[in-house]
Amino acid sequence: QVQLVESGGGLVQAGGSLRLSCAASRRTISDYAMAWFRQAPGKEREFAAAVFWSGGNTYYADSVKGRFTISRDNAKNTVYLQMNSLKPEDTAVYYCAAASVYTSSGYYSDSMYPYWGQGTQVTVSS
Repeated sequence: QVQLVESGGGLVQAGGSLRLSCAASRRTISDYAMAWFRQAPGKEREFAAAVFWSGGNTYYADSVKGRFTISRDNAKNTVYLQMNSLKPEDTAVYYCAAASVYTSSGYYSDSMYPYWGQGTQVTVSS
């Protein structure tokens, strides 16, 4: 029973671009917010970007701000992560996450999001 389906990962050269997508099986599971996290080998999962459906407010980690853009398509129950000016340190498995309600942990915490995708690999070569 897959609730979030991710796609768009791959291998790119430094300075290149990729666009990730994540489709929710039900709009209700992502009523409040959707986000992207990433996990590099040997490192903890970290927040990358989030978008709140009501108002469309977006938030970014300092490490990706100015290079990544999160966006939404309400009709398709889908969020995207446009990644530009990619760096080798962006290499990671990228996970889509969704939340139907607010929790006090905050948008930057993985505990905010009860629904997760399977992850898609992004590799940036130098």
